[in-house]
Amino acid sequence: MVIVEKITIANIPLLHIVNHSEKDKKIPFVIFIHGFESVKENNLHYAYYLAEKGIRVVLPEALYHGERSRQYDSMELSFRFWKIVLNEIKEINTIKEHFEHNHLIDAERIGLAGTSMGGISTLGALTQYDWIKAAVSLMGSPCYTTLLKGQLSFLKEKGVDLPLSNDEIAEQLSLLEPFDLSLHKDKLQNRPLLFWHGECDKTVPFAPTYQFYKEIRPMYEKEPEKIRFIADPIAGHKVSHEGVLALTDWFERYL
Repeated sequence: MVIVEKITIANIPLLHIVNHSEKDKKIPFVIFIHGFESVKENNLHYAYYLAEKGIRVVLPEALYHGERSRQYDSMELSFRFWKIVLNEIKEINTIKEHFEHNHLIDAERIGLAGTSMGGISTLGALTQYDWIKAAVSLMGSPCYTTLLKGQLSFLKEKGVDLPLSNDEIAEQLSLLEPFDLSLHKDKLQNRPLLFWHGECDKTVPFAPTYQFYKEIRPMYEKEPEKIRFIADPIAGHKVSHEGVLALTDWFERYL
């Protein structure tokens, strides 16, 4: 029987999903990060499938979302997008250390995944933590600096007055650079990485992520099965059931 627990770790609300018979065992572990303007509960179906495979899953609540909401409107929240992403990258380490300290996870079998903003956070986290043994990005992007520039251009086209000076924008780009996997491909270290992305995605552009995949594919020449990109030709910014099952199969295989 799969159980769902609502717990808090270092002021981070999260859902803990695990098969009841394995609740107190040291088993594979996946942290799954939700998307922008979403909530942790929206990804319970991923967690259920993984728990059925014997994997412990946690769904953290991102800063300013769900239980941590500050009642920002969409525009106010969008200006805090990268603060949320970087905070999520920091907090997943806190979560991992908690479960590791309580001897509930196998340190050699830890995975990270997420949708949209969660996929972006996942790819950035790969630049920081070698304890991530396998990862899945659903509609994410590794190109932090390129994505920020695109976001700013979009807002300017919409006539939005940016609350950032040119110096502040340069500072933000500099802050994101260490987390930009497209600039630090060596950080991958041939770890298993799966992408799923809809070709009609209007929220997180398909092309830059697919280009990144093509660039890193030669790095996996000796183990090509460890890198995969599923491109859905008709999907927009919503993961198909095929994508859900592919994520489950990926972690079952590599964790």
